[in-house]
Amino acid sequence: MASSTVEEMSTEQKAAAVIVSLGADKASTIYKHLSEDDIEKLTIEVAKLKHLEADDTLDILDEFYKTCLTQKVVTDGGMEYARTVLEKAFGESTAQQLLERVTKYLKVRPFEFIRKSDPKNLYTFLSHERPQTIALILSYADSEQAASVIGELPKEVGIQVVECIARMESASPEAIKVVENQLRKRFENILSTDFTAIGGVDYIADVMNHMDRSNEKYIFDELGKKDAELADTIRKKMFVFEDILLLDNRSIQRFIRDCEVKDLVYALKGSDDNVKQLIFSNMSTRMAESVQSDLEITVGVRLKDVEEAQQRIVGIIRKLEEAGELIISKGGKDEIIV
Repeated sequence: MASSTVEEMSTEQKAAAVIVSLGADKASTIYKHLSEDDIEKLTIEVAKLKHLEADDTLDILDEFYKTCLTQKVVTDGGMEYARTVLEKAFGESTAQQLLERVTKYLKVRPFEFIRKSDPKNLYTFLSHERPQTIALILSYADSEQAASVIGELPKEVGIQVVECIARMESASPEAIKVVENQLRKRFENILSTDFTAIGGVDYIADVMNHMDRSNEKYIFDELGKKDAELADTIRKKMFVFEDILLLDNRSIQRFIRDCEVKDLVYALKGSDDNVKQLIFSNMSTRMAESVQSDLEITVGVRLKDVEEAQQRIVGIIRKLEEAGELIISKGGKDEIIV
């Protein structure tokens, strides 16, 4: 049972308590995904936060966990599935409270049904639609689904769809409703009641990460002719430092040779243990010991410096990949010649 202190706290204050309890390293990771406005608000609440007893912190973390779980099961399986899971986990009364709390903020996305559709069926359904319509619908699909559909489309149509998605920012409920009404007879439709952020460069970069190599190259070549700046922006978003986990050992050993030791130290300062372990295991014993020693004595590093070091390493990896000197493991139909 939450104490009166916790019950009197606002949502913003509880968010600040969660951030503080996570510690600086994990909190900085969360900050990367927040808008500047949210960062400012959250930082103010953290600064204003008074001392909390251990039991109060545990109550807040428990509430946070239950809220995250509720949102996930609602999103993955719908309301009835969520209710069944939550009732088994926490009892009928608590499940009802959690569902009521989450559904106030959780908006069901349009075209929710397509995420449960087989990519082949989705392609068959969309293949005769206009590129703008395909782009709108794929903006609500999982990135792997979208990549599969775009990969099957005629080349010129695929280019137009990629471009449309990359340029999307928001769509009005009226526009979405028109499209959904046209498709109502063939699929179950879920309508949106507010403006929804869709598409964009980050999304299409994720789609392209799942695209097979031949389609990716063709799309970038053609898009580069039409809008080189947009193509470059998408490409820069496609591989992040944590994606080093997708590389094989030989590729990791190859890019390490071209990296400055200082960049490796700074980059690893902000990476998770899996990435660190993978990189250390592909260094010589002497080099690994040297980098680990530098890591231990390197303190007070700015997040900006870490990100810049990681970006320089990503740049090396992309350049080596383009030169055919390493391979980034991806989905799709890449052919391997042995």
